[in-house]
Amino acid sequence: MDREELLSATPEDSGAPKKTQSPLLSLEKDLEFYSDAIKEVSIEIMIEGISSHPIFIAHQHEVELGEIILNKEELNTDWTIQASTLEEFIEKGIINKEKKEQFLKVYKKPENFMCVFVIVPEGANFIYYPYKKGKS
Repeated sequence: MDREELLSATPEDSGAPKKTQSPLLSLEKDLEFYSDAIKEVSIEIMIEGISSHPIFIAHQHEVELGEIILNKEELNTDWTIQASTLEEFIEKGIINKEKKEQFLKVYKKPENFMCVFVIVPEGANFIYYPYKKGKS
C-alpha cells in the first residue's frame, strides 16, 4: 500500500457522505510539525555512532520498539514518534537479515529524508518523508 493509495482512500459506500479521512493526512501534518526535531534526533543517532540508518516509528497506540521522542499526548498531535535503528529492526525480526541489503538499496539519505515506519490498524509500511526545506 503506497502513500497515494492511503491518502485517497475513501469509503465505498453510496449512502450519506462520510467524513472519513485517511490517517496519513494527519500523519503528514504531524511530520511537517515534527520535522526539525526528528532531523535533530536523526543527526544525533548518526553522530554518536549509534547507527548510520535511523528509522522513526509513527503510531497512534503503544509500540514496543525504539524510544519515544515525540509523544502525541504531550504535544496534542495525532501521532507519536519513536526513534529506532535498522539494527534494532533486524534484531527484532521486522527486517529479515537476508533482506538488509535490499532495504539499504532503497534507504534514502538520512540527511534529507526521514525513514518512517508507519503503523496503522490495516498494517505497517515504510515511507520516506523529506525534511523541511531551508533547515540544516
